[in-house]
Amino acid sequence: MTKLEKKIDFALIISAKKCNPNGDPLIENRPRTDYNSFGEISDVCLKRKIRNRLQNAGENIFIQSQDDAQDDCKSLSERYNKFWNEEKPKSNEVVIKACEKWIDVRTFGQVFAFKKFEKNSNKEETKAKGESKASRGPLSIQTATSIDPVIITTMQIVKSVNSEPSEGKSSDTMGAKHRVEFGLYKTFGSINVDLAEKTGFSYEDAQKIKKALISLFKNDASSARPEGSMEVVKVVWWEHNCASGQYSSAKVHNLLEINKKVDGSPNRPEDYEIKVNSLPNLKGEVLDGE
Repeated sequence: MTKLEKKIDFALIISAKKCNPNGDPLIENRPRTDYNSFGEISDVCLKRKIRNRLQNAGENIFIQSQDDAQDDCKSLSERYNKFWNEEKPKSNEVVIKACEKWIDVRTFGQVFAFKKFEKNSNKEETKAKGESKASRGPLSIQTATSIDPVIITTMQIVKSVNSEPSEGKSSDTMGAKHRVEFGLYKTFGSINVDLAEKTGFSYEDAQKIKKALISLFKNDASSARPEGSMEVVKVVWWEHNCASGQYSSAKVHNLLEINKKVDGSPNRPEDYEIKVNSLPNLKGEVLDGE
């Protein structure tokens, strides 16, 4: 593995059309918006998708989706205890060993606050004293926000079959589906060299993250996000020439300019002009999404 020696900043541009990019469970799973009706995709949602892409690529993931688990563990506690009993790390080596095993731990960090169960000579589990260990990951990513306010449409869902035996055909309202008609979202992130050294995050890991961002919505289709409704439009990748970075992340992120080219409401990515400026000795690599 090659040590990461240069700070990295990146930008991600996402389009969403007639889908729900990230529903809010507190308001009937409506697409997330701020108080000014700009669409939002939470950083937690984006991290989940990055983890999914890394897992699809064969990487070991600690926080796995319940529907697509790599192992037979049904909870994070089970996965941690399996790791504890197989690896048998010393107390001061838990975080180090966990970072070596799971790419998402050394990327995003993790708090390990689980009760440990050790197997005795009779292969019976006994509860050990719990302790909390934590690592801080080098990659941070912001909430994605739409360039313009988004229009949300609500559709009532009706079933036309009987859930239970009855004399006649029933037609009942089951609920509602909410979708964004169109939105172009942008988000930014950074990879910190000092924190990468502490978790063992390597330059090769950074390249895996770049590849995951480019293909963020592969194998991500669902009822709320039909195939083709979400895509990565562009990824901008800035590699500085030193560990601390030539410029602040805020200054680098401001190099991305996105302006509307049409009157009225845009309905496709081509309705925006995307421009990436540069700074002395720093130019972003612009990549198309897959």
